[in-house]
Amino acid sequence: MEYISTRGLSPAVSAQEAILAGPAPDGGLYLPETIPALDAGELKALASARYEDAANLILRKYLSEDAFPTPELKKAVSDAYARFDGPEPVFIRPYDDGLSVLELWHGPTCAFKDMALQLFPRLLPLCRKAVPGREDEESWIVTATSGDTGKAALEGFRDQPGIRVFVFYPAGGVSAVQELQMRTQEGNNVCVTAVKGNFDDAQTGVKKLFRDERLTKTLGKENVRLSSANSINWGRLLPQIVYYAYASAKISQNGEPVDFVVPTGNFGNILAGCIARRMGCPVGKLVCASNENRVLTDFFETGVYDRRREFRKTASPSMDILISSNLERLLFLESGGDAERVRDWMERLNAEGYYRIPEEMRKRLSETFGCGSASDRDAFEAIRKAFSEKGMLIDPHTAVGLSVLEKRRSGAESGRKTVLVSTASPFKFAPDVLFALTGEKADGFRALDRLSEISALQIPEPLDGLRTRPVRFSGVCEKEGMADVLLAAAARAPMES
Repeated sequence: MEYISTRGLSPAVSAQEAILAGPAPDGGLYLPETIPALDAGELKALASARYEDAANLILRKYLSEDAFPTPELKKAVSDAYARFDGPEPVFIRPYDDGLSVLELWHGPTCAFKDMALQLFPRLLPLCRKAVPGREDEESWIVTATSGDTGKAALEGFRDQPGIRVFVFYPAGGVSAVQELQMRTQEGNNVCVTAVKGNFDDAQTGVKKLFRDERLTKTLGKENVRLSSANSINWGRLLPQIVYYAYASAKISQNGEPVDFVVPTGNFGNILAGCIARRMGCPVGKLVCASNENRVLTDFFETGVYDRRREFRKTASPSMDILISSNLERLLFLESGGDAERVRDWMERLNAEGYYRIPEEMRKRLSETFGCGSASDRDAFEAIRKAFSEKGMLIDPHTAVGLSVLEKRRSGAESGRKTVLVSTASPFKFAPDVLFALTGEKADGFRALDRLSEISALQIPEPLDGLRTRPVRFSGVCEKEGMADVLLAAAARAPMES
């Protein structure tokens, strides 16, 4: 299977080359030339499969035996999910009649990004081995984060030989716990820097690094190549397809479709569900749940993607995004692979801040995607309701999804089985969850302790353990200075904190 760029100006590459590269040289994102289908036997097998078996089944559809031999792929999957709590890495919890909550945050950093970023670092060495001339290279993973991706990448790649990890996050744009998780990160190959700006500034800056001639020339002399752990990298997105395949097969009866409500910012998570649907999994409507930065909701409602709006900081910071990178992949798929049109839309977005898709395409998208948005007030009400009525503690991002779902239910939408995708431990956002439940204002570990006391739930060890970990990183850079961070690192070895 070959992988092609959404912008059509880069040659097709193998899976291993696409994963090593991150974005394509023409600025586009890689996608498989065709989306593979699951046959009836494979769909039946998913219904009774353990998560690891489901992962091996889905991954094998996209990764060749030659480059990813079965024993090595199975070991990568097994090692990745060994760090999760419980008998399976995901929890499917009943909420009420017809609704289940898919908890994806029982990994080592308490966020759904672990589902991919425990496996992706184990695929990267296989990729290097499979590409002639790349085995002896050093890979520098450069990542922008709105909160959870950064810590998951740092933890996933920590102390892996031949790899360095650089994480950029928006100063003041993540929760206190998220920031502390990153700033206290252990490992001799990691670097964390705050960027003066918002997440879109950090994400745009990371994309520019791949085209910075001064940087790539300097790193080339050191046999270093850049890659990314953001979902712009196919290797990050691929493992996320698995939990949609797994959950839909477990919940569906007789193959009827299961709807998913997905808190969405950068569009990678929900796009993985779309790909699972195209593979033939019993995935029904995918509901894109936005917070007050409702750029995606407006897009699905009007066909206009317009980032020319006020950027709002909310209680769900991982969704505080105005440029949803993975939407480009959806546009490519829905346009039948029309790379020229995708290029035009992306150029308009960059130059003018907006683009418009044809009305017929918008209508087609509405057959697969629903949408809705929720304010912080809506989300806090959903947190209170979930706890008081169901005894379930949820974080603000999951609460955005629940609020959108409740609004759609009141409009007499589909009566199908539905899954609410839960993306983070509520303890990662303890001050806001505590305030939603009690009206109390508390910061730091006081908020964690009070939330534990009120809920009678134990603080997850990865968060509770932050109390004793020293801060290692306190650097801040301008958004134009991200390349300088990497150039400074190139001038010293090993990496210094």
